[in-house]
Amino acid sequence: MPKKIKFLMSKPGVDGHWRGAVTVSMGLRDAGMEVVFGGFQTIDQIVKTAIEEDVDIIGMSIHSGAHIAYTKKLMQLLEEKGLKDRFMVLVGGAIPEVDFDELKKMGVANVYGPGSLIKDIVAFIHNHLNQE
Repeated sequence: MPKKIKFLMSKPGVDGHWRGAVTVSMGLRDAGMEVVFGGFQTIDQIVKTAIEEDVDIIGMSIHSGAHIAYTKKLMQLLEEKGLKDRFMVLVGGAIPEVDFDELKKMGVANVYGPGSLIKDIVAFIHNHLNQE
């Protein structure tokens, strides 16, 4: 039996907007993935949880406008720990499309803004993981 895809959903900081993270988490669960809901965590806590839970994907839901800073810090910490290629990183939330390319240049696999469909997120995950 193939291993279930394991996804960590976290919200860096305390922006208070949690509905999207919960909705996406439930959609991924319903698509057969195991979801660890980290809730509000610091970047250090996100990386620690990802390691401890042995997840395949780190997902960050960000609505505070600090998506560049949080993502940069996450990617730097993963690099420092030698884990840059260990986890797929997805970022979603109220993120302007103009920032998508910058986030991807940092190493984010994909970015999801308002109106993203769960079926598209699921398809991307399956396509990306099957290519590795």
